[in-house]
Amino acid sequence: MHIFILKRLAMMIPVLLGVIFIMFVLMHLTPGDPAQARLGEAADPVVVAQLREEMGLNNPFIVQFGSYLLGVLRLDFGESWRPPHRPVFTEIFARFPNTIQLAGMGIVLALVLGIPLGILSAVKQYSVFDTGATFVGLLGVSIPNFWLGMMMILFFTVRMGLLPPTGFGTPQQWIMPTIAIGTGSAAIIMRMTRSSMLECIRQDYIRTARAKGQTEQKVIFRHALKNALIPVTTTAGLSFGFLLGGAVLTETIFAIPGLGAFMVSAFFLRDWPIAIGGVLLIAVSFSFVNLFVDILYAFIDPRIRSQYR
Repeated sequence: MHIFILKRLAMMIPVLLGVIFIMFVLMHLTPGDPAQARLGEAADPVVVAQLREEMGLNNPFIVQFGSYLLGVLRLDFGESWRPPHRPVFTEIFARFPNTIQLAGMGIVLALVLGIPLGILSAVKQYSVFDTGATFVGLLGVSIPNFWLGMMMILFFTVRMGLLPPTGFGTPQQWIMPTIAIGTGSAAIIMRMTRSSMLECIRQDYIRTARAKGQTEQKVIFRHALKNALIPVTTTAGLSFGFLLGGAVLTETIFAIPGLGAFMVSAFFLRDWPIAIGGVLLIAVSFSFVNLFVDILYAFIDPRIRSQYR
């Protein structure tokens, strides 16, 4: 197992190098001058040229890329180009915990809703419950999270006065953002659980377990569900990664001081150190989530665990 983990960690290196390279290419292709954006449109061209030289923007692309890469190897991501020019590491990690918490609560909600509903839909296939759950799942996939967030603010805050519309410091402030960001993932996990369970409960070993006199509960949870969890685990891992990168709209609607909204403002203000550092951190988090999912396979399926041995 430890050899597999080391190999996966080594595979993360070219992925992160590719992320940094793509971000630098996009940075150079994006119209606009970071120095001009920093000083304002009415700034003196001489001052703008001097600032460009100080920021290293006049250097060739390879020089800029190599300089940033050397800084990353030393865990130095530079400083923000916006006043008060704080270190990128400090700025990002001051907001990243809120994004992690929001994505974590969203995926927990998705698992708590999606897996039980998927199991019941598969067991009661073509029933009224199955039809209703499938319809609700289709709605969950189709409704954008920003629209759902705004509707919840209008109903639970403006009309009912039950929940605060903004902030992220108290449990009451967690409810609406969690529902807004987790509903779509819950619908996807529910549909995946249903299809995977339907495939498993039609196998011969399920028929054999029932013929041996096993209770229906043991047949479903011990035999069928355990074999159906592999694709569900993959879907949950991918959903968590997408929630990390897709929390921008939810954080903006509910005024959550997270990394997503901060990165969007960095893009608009041409603050490339913050933008690249944020994307790099999300890529690292996504890679570790995929590694965790691969390790989790071994605990779910003994056949995969035997391959690691």
